[in-house]
Amino acid sequence: MAGQRQPIELVVKKGAKHLGKAEIEERMRTEVKPCTDNIEPPSYLTAAQKRHFREIAEQLDKIGIMGETDTETLARYVTAESQYRQAIRDAQAFRKKYRMPDGAENAAEYVALLDKLDKRIDRYFKQAHTAASALGLTISSRCKLVVPQTDEAPKANRFAAFDRQASG
Repeated sequence: MAGQRQPIELVVKKGAKHLGKAEIEERMRTEVKPCTDNIEPPSYLTAAQKRHFREIAEQLDKIGIMGETDTETLARYVTAESQYRQAIRDAQAFRKKYRMPDGAENAAEYVALLDKLDKRIDRYFKQAHTAASALGLTISSRCKLVVPQTDEAPKANRFAAFDRQASG
């Protein structure tokens, strides 16, 4: 099975493939680049969520992977993360306010309520994690990202000396 297609800039910098100039130009011309003209948070986000959205969008834009088509995925991440944090606060407040009752009947009700809160936490964590992975916000998903670096010089052609000897 073939690996994931990498940006042509990265392929050239790695020097891993022997591509002709025409092939490189063709790939550069046809390669999809994210459109970053109008990255705005959706209107349904709260003010705090919009601030968080803008912070993350700015970071993703810096490394060149955020585009307009990613705004909904980022909004879903911000929403799920916000709900996850609220569920954590709710569970902490519940545990602080209520203690495990002595009676078996009341204890079962207490445990059932805690279980519901824990399921909410787990659901929102999974939603946030899935969206974060899609955006490259987790460690493992960042390791899979391939972002071309422009300040490094391309690798030297090991065979250039032979070409000069043959022509000279």
